[in-house]
Amino acid sequence: MDEEYDVIVLGTGLKECILSGLLSVDGLKVLHMDRNDYYGGESTSLNLTQLWKHFKGDDKPPETLGASRDYNVDMMPKACNLASKFLLFFMMANGSLVRILIHTSVTKYLNFKAVDGSFVYNKSKIYKVPATDLEALKSPLMGLFEKRRARKFFIYVQDYEDNDPKSHEGLDLNKVSAKELVSKYGLEDDTIDFIGHALALYSCDSYLDQPALDFVKRMKLYSESLARFQGGSPYIYPLYGLGELPQAFARLSAVYGGTYMLNKPECKVEFGDDGKVIGVTSEGETAKCKKVVCDPSYLSDRVKKVGKVARAICIMSHPIPDTNDSHSAQVILPQKQLGRKSDMYLFCCSYAHNVAPKGKYIAFVLTEAETDDPKVELEPGIKLLGPVDEIFYDTYDRYVPTNDHTADNCFISASYDPTTHFETTVNDVIQMYTKITGKVLDLSVDLSAASAAEE
Repeated sequence: MDEEYDVIVLGTGLKECILSGLLSVDGLKVLHMDRNDYYGGESTSLNLTQLWKHFKGDDKPPETLGASRDYNVDMMPKACNLASKFLLFFMMANGSLVRILIHTSVTKYLNFKAVDGSFVYNKSKIYKVPATDLEALKSPLMGLFEKRRARKFFIYVQDYEDNDPKSHEGLDLNKVSAKELVSKYGLEDDTIDFIGHALALYSCDSYLDQPALDFVKRMKLYSESLARFQGGSPYIYPLYGLGELPQAFARLSAVYGGTYMLNKPECKVEFGDDGKVIGVTSEGETAKCKKVVCDPSYLSDRVKKVGKVARAICIMSHPIPDTNDSHSAQVILPQKQLGRKSDMYLFCCSYAHNVAPKGKYIAFVLTEAETDDPKVELEPGIKLLGPVDEIFYDTYDRYVPTNDHTADNCFISASYDPTTHFETTVNDVIQMYTKITGKVLDLSVDLSAASAAEE
C-alpha cells in the first residue's frame, strides 16, 4: 500500500465505482478502498437474510418468503432510466447512464431487461404515462378537448430539432420559459403536472420558470427511449438488481490497472501543510496520492446535511394494482397530487428481473422526508401497493459537499436523492469527472450497442 497514486477512491458506491472506472480508462493510477467487506456501499443489493438482519437484527425471515439466495434487494434509492434520471432503479434507454455504460464497454459485464410500465398518479388513480401524440389521444388522463391540445403539443416536441429553425415555430426555447411554452398550447394544470414530473422527470416545479429547451429535450429523451425497446416504458433495469452496477465498474477499473482493497478500517484522509490531500492511512499504512474521491461518510467534516429520504421496502406476492399486471413498473406521484412539497416514487421489480423468487415482487416507496414519521408520510404510496407480505421502513440523511475542491483536491459525491431514476446521480458523476480531470466526458456513442435482455 506504500505507493503513490494519481487518485484514491474511498467507498464502492455506484458514483465512486463509475468514477474509478472512468479514471482508470483514462490511464490514471487508481487505488479504490472501502471500509466494508463488500462492494456497493449504499448501492449494494442484499439477499433476504441480509435484508432481515439490516432491519430486524437477528430474527430469521419466514420460510414462506422463499430462498434467501433468490433475493437481490436494492438498497440504493434509485431506478435507472437509460436516459439518466433514476437513482432509484431504472435507466432510460437513451440516457446518460446508458451512454456511460457503452462508452466504457461495461455492458459486456451486465444484462438488462426492459421495465414493463411507466405510470403516473393523478386524482387518486394510476394511469399509463402518455408519451406521444397518439397516446395522448387515447389517454383517460385527459378530457376530449384537452387531448387535442396535448396532441398538438406532443407533435411540436416530437418535431423539434435544434438545427431546424422551421421546427421551432418562431419560438426561441433559450428565451421562452417552459410555462410560456405550455401556455401557448392552453394545457391544463393537471396535464402540465404529469408532463413535467412523469415525462420530463423534474422533481419540483421550478423548471416552469426556466428556459424551455431543457424541458423539451427531456420529453424527447423519454419518447425516444420508449421507442428504442418498443415496450411499455422508456426504462431498463439490470438483471439481479442494481448492485451489479458498482461491481461491473469495479471490474472495468481492475482491467485498466485499478487496485481494490476491501475491509480497510478507518481510511483516514491525510493533508499536507498547504491543505491539500497527500494520502490515505489505514491500518498503519499510508498510500500517497494527488487527489481523493469519496462519498460523504469519509469526509464528514466537509459536508452538510440538506435533507432526509423516507423509504419503504415491501415484499409482495402480486404486481402493483392498476399497472396492467406489470412485473416491473415505476409510478410517479407528483407533489401537487399529494399536497406535498416533493414527489413520491414507487418502483416494483420481481422474479422477471431475477431479484426475487418466482411469484414474489419487491416494491419501493420513496420521497424526500418532510416529517419525522416515514410510516405516515409514505402512506399514500403504500396504499397503492395492495396487500404486502413484509414491509421495512427507514430514513437516511442526504449530504452535499461544502469543501473547495481546488483548495484540498478532495472530490466528494452528494448523497442519493429519492428519485427512482439516475438523472441526478449521473449528473453528479459527470460534474465530478470534469472537476477531477478538467475534461468534459465525451458521451457521443452508438446507442445501438445497448440492448435489453430477451425474455
